[in-house]
Amino acid sequence: MDKNKTHLVVKDHSVSGEIFELIQNKEFGFLETYPQPAKEQLPEYYKSEDYISHTDSKRNLFEKAYHLVRMIALNKKLKLINSFRTENKSLLDFGCGTGDFLQTAQKNNWVVTGIEPNEDARNIANIKTNNSVFDSEQFFQLKENSFDVITLWHVLEHLPNLEEHVSIFKKLLKPNGVLIIAVPNYKSYDAKFYKQFWAAYDVPRHLWHFNKISISKLFSKISMKVEKIKPMWFDAFYVCLLSEKYKTGKMNFIKAFLNGFVSNFKSFTSKEASSLIYIIKNT
Repeated sequence: MDKNKTHLVVKDHSVSGEIFELIQNKEFGFLETYPQPAKEQLPEYYKSEDYISHTDSKRNLFEKAYHLVRMIALNKKLKLINSFRTENKSLLDFGCGTGDFLQTAQKNNWVVTGIEPNEDARNIANIKTNNSVFDSEQFFQLKENSFDVITLWHVLEHLPNLEEHVSIFKKLLKPNGVLIIAVPNYKSYDAKFYKQFWAAYDVPRHLWHFNKISISKLFSKISMKVEKIKPMWFDAFYVCLLSEKYKTGKMNFIKAFLNGFVSNFKSFTSKEASSLIYIIKNT
């Protein structure tokens, strides 16, 4: 690995305290976490009570606020998938966590399937969705051309075998299907402001760190095209709160809110929001 290509040195603030490098990928332009843990070691880095997406806990004001914002976001996600003209309304949510999005879609007449590797999160999701969620191995058994919409909400950055998974998503989509991917954007203002303390680097759970060009290159390689990009406004505030904690040891709500506001304001002209939703279709 060429050390001259190191973009940043980042610490795992939430679990291990270990140090990682972010290396520029020559082919696609995204950043790679280096070294990457072995696949069998990765689950150890998710063993934290602070990993909210694997629980439904509401222990403090921060977690209660997270769940309130998530409810608002769920309605926006539902509105997005409902905007596509689909015949059977078949949905695959890959990395579905505790199943709230699947449950929302199912209540709105979508035929849902979820994939979730974390057993505890999967069990919670299955209670909500009438046992529509399966482990990672089942993903490779799904039938091709089965889904009108496939969603990955902050999941693509976690996948060890990135290009293999991307190719499978394409095969699972119906010919006119839609792939929706939400990921952090390391070109955003808050990423540049917080640098090594930017919470959305979240090494080593995040193995890849994307910008708009790298997403386009990754999917154009398999004849898929980014047709639209949408910002996720709430993410800037959430990420800034965590980033303040990593940088100063305190949440600093006022400062985090101001930085989140500035990031969103600047993104009106730069189009570089803290997190971006990519709507991707076959070409």
